Amino acid sequence: MDNLLTYFILFFTIIISGSAIFLFKTENPRVLKLILAFSGAFLLAISFLNLVPEVFNGSLQKSGIFILIGFVLQLILELLTKGIEHGHGHAHECCEKHDHSVHFPKVAPIGLMIGICVHSFLEGMPLIHGMECNGHENIQHSLTMGIIVHNIPISFVLMSIFIQSGMSKVKSFVLLGVFAVMTPAGSLLSSLLSHEFIHDFESYFSIIMGIVVGIFLHVSTSILFETSEDHQYNIKKFVTVLLGIAIAFLIPMH
Repeated sequence: MDNLLTYFILFFTIIISGSAIFLFKTENPRVLKLILAFSGAFLLAISFLNLVPEVFNGSLQKSGIFILIGFVLQLILELLTKGIEHGHGHAHECCEKHDHSVHFPKVAPIGLMIGICVHSFLEGMPLIHGMECNGHENIQHSLTMGIIVHNIPISFVLMSIFIQSGMSKVKSFVLLGVFAVMTPAGSLLSSLLSHEFIHDFESYFSIIMGIVVGIFLHVSTSILFETSEDHQYNIKKFVTVLLGIAIAFLIPMH
């Protein structure tokens, strides 16, 4: 996949998904939960099918340490974001009669942007490996698809928070645009580092991929647990999860 095309798709997936809030004035919590369930199942499946094997097949010993670091790092980032990476706003449905919209938690805008941008920036850093190393294109495709599917509900929730806080549309889209450039920026920084400063690129890739896999595992498992009604699965949720896993199998493995 061409680098510029990848960045283009990553950027506009976020912009389009965030814009969807204006097409659906009343957010349906059940629909949002199903979208989150699909994204969580898909993310978890590609992590185990493609990304985890890549981490442990690398030259770096004790790669699991970096997966654990990524998992813990995501916990720290959620102190700032309040968990919107896994659509935490769905848990705050309005209890008033006949009001079926989703009301998102109040989050400090600066802290939210710092947390979500760091999250997105890190996700983009391993992308450069598949772009520049022959034989690793499938890893790039898997990671790119995971990020895209993951970012769709995040963008919707993020823009919802901006609008519900009374922020203007212009400022909301500016902040959404900042978030949208973070993944390409992470990839570009990795490219710069690999060409100018890093001599053992394989070890660097194993480290950063391990951290991202840890982030993915935390986010995906949080989604699958939090979107269930009283921690029980109904048939729609179960089918949606199976669909997300099945589609992940369509991505070629390395």
